[in-house]
Amino acid sequence: MRVGVLTGGGDCPGLNAVIRAVVRKGVPEYGYTFLGFRDGWRGPLEALTKPLDIPAVRGLLPRGGTILGSSRTNPFAIEGGVEKIRRNLQNLGVDALIAIGGEDTLGVATKLHEIGVNVVGVPKTIDNDLAGTDYTFGFDTAVNIATEAIDRLHTTAESHHRALIVEVMGRHAGWIALHSGMAGGANAILIPEVRFDIDQVCKWVESRFQLDYAPIIVVSEGAKPKDGDEVLRTGEKDAFGHVRLGGIGDFLAREIEARTGKEARTTVLGHVQRGGTPTARDRWLATRFGLHAIDAVHAGKWGMMTALHGTDIELVPLSEATKELKLVDPTLYAEAEVFFG
Repeated sequence: MRVGVLTGGGDCPGLNAVIRAVVRKGVPEYGYTFLGFRDGWRGPLEALTKPLDIPAVRGLLPRGGTILGSSRTNPFAIEGGVEKIRRNLQNLGVDALIAIGGEDTLGVATKLHEIGVNVVGVPKTIDNDLAGTDYTFGFDTAVNIATEAIDRLHTTAESHHRALIVEVMGRHAGWIALHSGMAGGANAILIPEVRFDIDQVCKWVESRFQLDYAPIIVVSEGAKPKDGDEVLRTGEKDAFGHVRLGGIGDFLAREIEARTGKEARTTVLGHVQRGGTPTARDRWLATRFGLHAIDAVHAGKWGMMTALHGTDIELVPLSEATKELKLVDPTLYAEAEVFFG
């Protein structure tokens, strides 16, 4: 059997570990050959390939990014795109696909499975917002990076008596903000699932200054004020209909300065959260996902996705995993509010 492998959407620490695990088990145990598709769904769409064998995946475990490249290509938004993929898979002799990605990449995989393509999914996103799995790899690395940044910002905030805002990724879900904010001792955490009251945020800021400490506010890029919408960087949309967010941190800084008279500055972590060496936990999870993904291919479990449930790796239907996002439960957020201010 010849198996295609692709990585789509945003890059993520641990992608290479999945590729390595798939090949390292699939070649000696099942006798499969592998073909990497470059740049997400653009690979099978345009027949852009890269050979994958055991020498090609040596040394990948600690390496960030993806050796296959990535993109936000949506074949269902391109005229004739799906037929091109089916034709290219046939011409290349590819019997099955392993698609590694988040909601958009796996959403395409779900639709392709429904029209007869043999596909298995592996969940990837630093946002940890994919349903059907307790955790996605990449999340732990992003949280650790954000937490270290918050730790460092505490000292400079105290030195300059400023309110510092840390803007982290999280378009629809505030998992990174919640975990890193709590771990870093933030004085306020603002997430997309719970609209924030700017007056209350300013009260938390003033309360912190009254104790002779400088406040740290962690905010997800998709957080929204009670009487407003998310802040857009541009009005342009990508192939999956997503607008580019950005600027909520600067908005908060302006409002805090205007309402409290205190100096405020914003640090946008951006793609720093995606890059670099994956943590030990992400390497472990990505490796286990890869091993179980190739087992699923061998068993013909098409249309399924690997998922972490407790400590077990199980298979769940792609259709279930992609029909809605996994958001932060407001009761969990309420636990963090105890420490605000």
